[in-house]
Amino acid sequence: MSIGVTTLSSLARIRDFKSRRASSYDRTGGNRDAAEIAPGARYTFAELDGPGCIKHIWSTNSLAHQRDAMRSVVLRMWWDGERTPSVEVPLADFFGGAFGICKDFWSLPLQMNPSGGRGMNAWWPMPFRQHARLEIHNDRHEPLHFFYYVDYEVYPRWEEDLAYFHAQWRRENPTAGWGHKDLKKDKKVLEWYWKRPNRTGDDNYVILDAKGRGQYVGCHLDIDCFQREKNDWYGEGDDMIFIDGEPWPPSMHGTGTEDYFSGAYCPRDVYNTPYTGITHYNGSGEWGENDWPFRGKNSLYRFHIEDPLRFEKSIRVTIEHGHANKLSNDYSSTAYWYQFEPHASFPKLLSAKLRLPRPDWPEFSPPPGTPARPPKRPKRRSRGKT
Repeated sequence: MSIGVTTLSSLARIRDFKSRRASSYDRTGGNRDAAEIAPGARYTFAELDGPGCIKHIWSTNSLAHQRDAMRSVVLRMWWDGERTPSVEVPLADFFGGAFGICKDFWSLPLQMNPSGGRGMNAWWPMPFRQHARLEIHNDRHEPLHFFYYVDYEVYPRWEEDLAYFHAQWRRENPTAGWGHKDLKKDKKVLEWYWKRPNRTGDDNYVILDAKGRGQYVGCHLDIDCFQREKNDWYGEGDDMIFIDGEPWPPSMHGTGTEDYFSGAYCPRDVYNTPYTGITHYNGSGEWGENDWPFRGKNSLYRFHIEDPLRFEKSIRVTIEHGHANKLSNDYSSTAYWYQFEPHASFPKLLSAKLRLPRPDWPEFSPPPGTPARPPKRPKRRSRGKT
């Protein structure tokens, strides 16, 4: 086999390929090692001839510290002359940077390295039979200085069982929840909420809706939370993954938001592992963790490296926003998958303005009925000795 997955145990096996790189190095021999991309311009930064496979992409840029900029700059990729891109994602989000935020984290396929996560890395294998084209679109009002490596392998022959890499970004802001804006914590009210059924999954947040033959390999889900469930938790939403057009209940039906992302009991800890993790938890802040946990930006990832989800005709990856889609919050996501071409048309990418992340709390107004500040707790009277 020419194209293989390289692991530590296979490094001693010499495969038949040539190592190549496209990068932004200064062609004059100097140190101006970035491509300057004017406002509004599109820049093709790699044109690769195959058969081959991209094994690693690294990039950084002059605007990586600005989250608005990272939601405005878009990465696109085309394989073998296709008319529409197989990858279309805001730059930082592609590399796992939720809300356009560059922040140090690591996983097996994606990493953001110091300083401040501005060293962005992707290790997804991306095979192409004849040609690959990679583009950056600076959909912003200021110039972008873009540094990059694209490390790839060239092979003597193509293997027919290879599918193409795809990635897609989505956002629903806000999700259409049916619950009260000022959710009560009365036990009877909560029990009534939880009894409301969801027997279709039709109103779930959609992470991916793909048609064709391939396998889904994961996502990161980004929730800017201003409406919450019991104990101020944004979750309770089950994952429902419909394969090949199956009806409800799907063959893959989960038990809750944190459960799909391999956590438990309303996790508040930022952590990284090869396949699962939480990169953002902003529950603490000016108003205090104990008063408003889970408020603000939360991001979770789940990569199906050992357990890809196979589909023959289609796959629809969804998750409830609160139990039975009760809650209205700002949801966005990046999905990653492989499939044979052709792929279904992507939803039209939102304009740069509509892609921008919300400001952090308390800069944007809380929902109606929320006090300007949490009520002060009464001071305890000290009990002196009599």
